[in-house]
Amino acid sequence: MQHSVLIVEDDHDIAGLLQVHLNELNLHVDHVTTGEAALAQLAKQDYQIILLDIMLPTVDGLTLCREIKTKMPEVSVVLLTSKSSEMDRIIGLEMGADDYICKPFSYREFQARIKTQIRHIRLLQQSQAQSMQNSEQPQVLNFGALHIDPFSHEVRFQGEDLPLTATEFDLMVFFAKHPNQVFSRSQLLESVWGYDHSGYEHTVNSHINRLRGKLEKHAKQHVIETVWGVGYKLNAKSLAVAAL
Repeated sequence: MQHSVLIVEDDHDIAGLLQVHLNELNLHVDHVTTGEAALAQLAKQDYQIILLDIMLPTVDGLTLCREIKTKMPEVSVVLLTSKSSEMDRIIGLEMGADDYICKPFSYREFQARIKTQIRHIRLLQQSQAQSMQNSEQPQVLNFGALHIDPFSHEVRFQGEDLPLTATEFDLMVFFAKHPNQVFSRSQLLESVWGYDHSGYEHTVNSHINRLRGKLEKHAKQHVIETVWGVGYKLNAKSLAVAAL
């Protein structure tokens, strides 16, 4: 299956360059220059990945990111930012973006980032296909109050469904498969995102913060615990307490 990408970028030169690199990955690519045009295009065609420039005319990229993720949480949104707009990148991740790419960028890094999103998409599609074909009860990861179904791509905590993005789900599954084991940000980047580029640690931080916000509304302890100077771990004890 050929995946589709929508580029939302008002600079035609940059958009053309992105399209060349995406075509090399055998992806179908469409391009629009405004947020309004992006919403119109999304209403009539399905896309798996959206490359979204933050600095857009009229409707800005951050507002558009939030609207897209609210309506289509399963779509991967990758922000295109400048190296000087660190706060915008952090806000974008907090609004649900799956990743960001700083301009200027190397084509190797760009393609590595897109391949990571494709991997997330394919894993989800494979899980859904296996769930439909498998007549037996799919294996669920249970840790106290936390229940993760890899096949239906659903997470429940203390009886409530958690609306996770594809990247948040993969991060949650990774932690659940290694309870109480501490991972550095670089290890998480490599294991969950599939790359390790210095300077992108905020990607991990923002996703951890978003997961905590969704997991810990009613928990008395951190489900994902910070081990200062080392990294993060899934606190299996707090999950057991939350189940009581």
